[in-house]
Amino acid sequence: MKKIILSTLVLIALSACKKESTKVDETAPSSDSASVANNPEPEKAAYFNPETSPEKVGQILAQNNDTVYVTNFFATWCGPCMREIPHFKDKMQELKNKPVKFTFISLDDKSEWNGAVKKFAEDNNLAAHIVLLDGQKLDPNFFKNNFKQWDGGSIPFTHIRKGDKTDETLGMMSEGMLNSKINSFLK
Repeated sequence: MKKIILSTLVLIALSACKKESTKVDETAPSSDSASVANNPEPEKAAYFNPETSPEKVGQILAQNNDTVYVTNFFATWCGPCMREIPHFKDKMQELKNKPVKFTFISLDDKSEWNGAVKKFAEDNNLAAHIVLLDGQKLDPNFFKNNFKQWDGGSIPFTHIRKGDKTDETLGMMSEGMLNSKINSFLK
């Protein structure tokens, strides 16, 4: 009985941000995670994020060097995504002088890019870190080629990489979980 209840709770948690009619968006600026994240941020970074391709996102995810790359897939309509963003912002501030790069890949509908996504980016001073991805351009190979466990069915999803070491988290991360995962890459 406990296993059934636990399994049900896990399934509910994983599908909390599943949007039935929308595929995962695949649009991002034409620069990679490193160049996006290395830009110094003014008080409020200007919001201009051109669409990126699934192939470019694959390149962002495949960075392989001594930098820790934290890539979070989110949408502004996703409650758990919005609840975990403050943890990422705190960690970004804490690690601003360390070799850690944060990229947030918006999976919002294209129609929301200049509305909800722009407002979110400006309100959270994350414009320099947001990549827009048009989910209509994604196919199953994108997920199979880039992730061990994620099929794009629900968000939030976080991919962390340093060299050949990777970590994938499906679902919302607590502040403690995020700190623990990133700190394990900094050792």
